Amino acid sequence: MKIAFIGQKGIPALSGGVEKHVEKLSTRLASQGQEVYVYARNHYTDRTLREYQGVTLVHVPSLHTKHFDAMTHTLFATVHAIFQDYDVIHYHSIGPSIFSFLPRILRPGVRVIATFHSRDYFHQKWNVFARLFLRLAERITCTLPEKTIVISETLKQYAEAKYRRTFSFVPNGAETGHVSSTDALAQWGVRPGKYILSVSRLIKHKGIHYLIKAFNELEDTNRLPNNFKLVIVGSPTHTEEYETFLKLLARGRSRIVFTGEQTGQALEELFSHAYLFVQPSEDEGLSLALLEAMGHGLMPIVSDIPANREAVANTGAVFQNRDINGLKKELAYFINRSEEVQALGKLAEDRVRQQYSWDAIARRTLEVYEEALHQYDDVKKSYAQRAK
Repeated sequence: MKIAFIGQKGIPALSGGVEKHVEKLSTRLASQGQEVYVYARNHYTDRTLREYQGVTLVHVPSLHTKHFDAMTHTLFATVHAIFQDYDVIHYHSIGPSIFSFLPRILRPGVRVIATFHSRDYFHQKWNVFARLFLRLAERITCTLPEKTIVISETLKQYAEAKYRRTFSFVPNGAETGHVSSTDALAQWGVRPGKYILSVSRLIKHKGIHYLIKAFNELEDTNRLPNNFKLVIVGSPTHTEEYETFLKLLARGRSRIVFTGEQTGQALEELFSHAYLFVQPSEDEGLSLALLEAMGHGLMPIVSDIPANREAVANTGAVFQNRDINGLKKELAYFINRSEEVQALGKLAEDRVRQQYSWDAIARRTLEVYEEALHQYDDVKKSYAQRAK
């Protein structure tokens, strides 16, 4: 099967949940013998890189601005894809999926699939016009492709109630395991088991300001163990003013560490040696960072939004969304209960292994493709019989 992925920035993933999702999914499909193509943006993926772990990278240009980067790249990628002999074109995220109408009209023999990752119009980085556009894009994502995949049961319930259509549930995934090395930790002055970890883009709806305020209050009331730190991993996405705000909240606080964006071995070490993981987000689809933390055996403390509850189940603690006092109480309780934290972390790792395996997710995605292809074959046979 010849499969094209459109909508992501590219692979290998440097940042972003969609990019990590596409990397893990596309490389596994390639390892299973599928012919996989991933469209990449030149400012994200080295334009000289043409292949990655069996996946062919297709570079097309874009207007590298906040509002036009994704749309122009998706348009150019779609036009290019229409002239190829793909069996499946798979769009990722609601914004890029708005162009799924083009292959539906111009290449009716190609199966068009979309993945609904999150309700992006809730993200504060977008202005009112961008949010209106994203709401339109959601409607197209949920009605026009032959199959639309949703990454959480929460999104599935929402989409089926609103659009009166059946959706395919294929979640995000994560790998399990740990690394023993700690070499990267020294550059930030943190010690294994002596820091709280949060990993996300530095965007307001991720709620990092709630975590910093809760941590500051614990420090001000002497409720933190000696040398215990908060490590925040991530970078802004056209939201530099929010990053500045976070660093103002942390000014003069030596226990709060901003590492910037991290990948590879450094990120593995940060996940592997944290005490616990906090995700205080106001909105999520199904967070890859949260699943990755759980896969590394970290107990999660999360805001009580439905997607977080779905991921965590009974393996961590929840606090009311946007409630700094609630978060502070959970942190204060678990900071001095290492045995309970470790036990919950083991449950979290087991949950990822059983429910969020990338190999299983690749198989389930391939089943969605095959179902769409078989339905098309059935339609062609039906028309042929009528013609007789």
